[in-house]
Amino acid sequence: MVRLFGVRGDGKRVLYVVVCAAPAASEVTEFVELAQGAGWRVVVVTTPLGRRFVDADLLAELTGERVRSEYRMPDEPNALPSADAVVVAPATFNTINKWAVGIADTFAVALLCELMGFGVPIVAVPLLKEALARHTAFVRNVEALREMGVRVLFDPAAPAHARMPTWERVITELSDLVENG
Repeated sequence: MVRLFGVRGDGKRVLYVVVCAAPAASEVTEFVELAQGAGWRVVVVTTPLGRRFVDADLLAELTGERVRSEYRMPDEPNALPSADAVVVAPATFNTINKWAVGIADTFAVALLCELMGFGVPIVAVPLLKEALARHTAFVRNVEALREMGVRVLFDPAAPAHARMPTWERVITELSDLVENG
């Protein structure tokens, strides 16, 4: 069960950071530190390939939470605290497309689908090649996610090297979404 906007015993709201397999994933520790500086308790979830781009041990040390990338077994406790918000960054072509149509074949995508159902605020930050950004399925699915309430930070007119906003802008967008809806 996900609690919306619940404050934990430590007074911090919980932010899930979902990381996919794109180059910016290797810099996600910078985002985690910014989020912590903004008062968030951070939990990192990766796609299976996204895990190869991050230093899971360092992220676990920074957050105090193990990095999840696979489903838990039925006899394992649910170690995830309830989410108050989610940032998906970097979000890949594959994850955006599967998420938008509900193909929950990885823990990360299934979690995103479920959290949308609970109404948890989500910011998605796609990072992909220019040719993939023009693919009609991606264009439609970004729009579908926006229609479902996801704030997607993506400007198809921007040059590929400048398409992903800075981590600072992602934090600003997250704050705006949580505070103003």
